[in-house]
Amino acid sequence: MTAAVIVALRVAATPARAFEVFTRDIGRWWQSHALFELSRRGDGALRFDPAGPGGRLVTRFADGDEWEIGAVRHWEPGERLAFAWRLPSFAPEQTTEVEVRFEAVGAETRVTVEHRGWDGIPQGHVARHGFELMLFQRRLGEHWRRQLAAMRDRPGAPGQ
Repeated sequence: MTAAVIVALRVAATPARAFEVFTRDIGRWWQSHALFELSRRGDGALRFDPAGPGGRLVTRFADGDEWEIGAVRHWEPGERLAFAWRLPSFAPEQTTEVEVRFEAVGAETRVTVEHRGWDGIPQGHVARHGFELMLFQRRLGEHWRRQLAAMRDRPGAPGQ
């Protein structure tokens, strides 16, 4: 996995608090987007289950159906989080990975998301919508930027 989308945003919180809101509250701030839906039914409600090392990112739909997006690979509160990101339409050998870093910058925390591995998903795959890699990654970067802004701006989020 070499190609990566990297976006960063500062939040008015400590790295530990930003990590907590990212992980514990992901189901509250995550927003579905038509171009990047996890499934045809949308994104459902995301959560880490169980939260911590050995956990996994899962989504649950209103009908109670639940499936795994990916296993947690690194869980270092206030520092780093990494997990696999797989869509139901991926072949068994296809996966991408999300790494999130939390770095103190003065009184704020820089939250950096690196989503890599899309170069291993063919352009013709439904998840890529036929986009060539650079255009797809540009759109995915915009999507992650919106997600981080939603995390930062929701009531009760860091700094509020």
